[in-house]
Amino acid sequence: MVDFEWYRSFISIYKHNSVSEAARTRMMTQPAMSQHLASLEAEVGEPLFTRAPRKMIPTERGKALYTQVVPLIEALEETTQNLKTSAATSLPVIRIGSAHEFFREKLAPHIGSYQMCVIAKLGIASQVLDWLVEEKVDIIVMSQKLSAPGVEYIPYMQEEFVLVAPPNYNEPTFEDRESFQAWLCSQPWISYDLDLPIIRRFWREHFQKRPQTHPTHVVPDLHSVLMAIEHGAGISLLPTFMLDDHLSRNKVKIMYPSCTVFNDLYLAYQMKNRNSPLLKALIERMKKTVENNIR
Repeated sequence: MVDFEWYRSFISIYKHNSVSEAARTRMMTQPAMSQHLASLEAEVGEPLFTRAPRKMIPTERGKALYTQVVPLIEALEETTQNLKTSAATSLPVIRIGSAHEFFREKLAPHIGSYQMCVIAKLGIASQVLDWLVEEKVDIIVMSQKLSAPGVEYIPYMQEEFVLVAPPNYNEPTFEDRESFQAWLCSQPWISYDLDLPIIRRFWREHFQKRPQTHPTHVVPDLHSVLMAIEHGAGISLLPTFMLDDHLSRNKVKIMYPSCTVFNDLYLAYQMKNRNSPLLKALIERMKKTVENNIR
């Protein structure tokens, strides 16, 4: 039977082209390293290296074995390290999926109170849902209830989007909605998506139609939108949870505060895990944090 250490020695020899250097790196004696290689070659049934003066040259079989073995060994070592980390923390592990902005602003400040080892995976809604379906995360925060087999959604909180502009931006008054809409259409808009998802919602709620405007700039995420606004590139709609510090430092301002859009957020998890004590404890803590922020 092949010993795991034989593979580690083989990889080290391959990387260093030298038995002596591989032995030094692995803190082994050279005879022990040579024995590992000889045992692996006997198991494989053919040489893995050609011995040259002061150099070990991999054979074609050696190259093929290295390509096959390295990802497996690295994955095994990573798993072992993760297990050690989990054991060292003595905390149960919970994996959370979320949008970048929401995790950074609303979850990251509170993970120390969860009494869990939090592993976060961040991405767009469709990605995050795929991770849940593939069981790469245990729970996700979603702004849409996208259909997926075996997934259950529960209400979490509302996020409020407001119209944000640079602090010195002109904010005229209007006698009617048509004039207000025409002015908005003439402004440079910044979006994180060509489809203008939240901007479309804003237009439907306040003007009962689709937006008659196109973004001047499209940037990767909401933090990039906020940075562009700070530097005078245009206006956009942003969630209020991102703005406190920027408003207090007069980096941006909220225009027409009565014109807002509310977005429902949900927690989603695999239905089969709904009674998991760890999951229930996390949901309770996340909801309590929201309640405390509202008070």
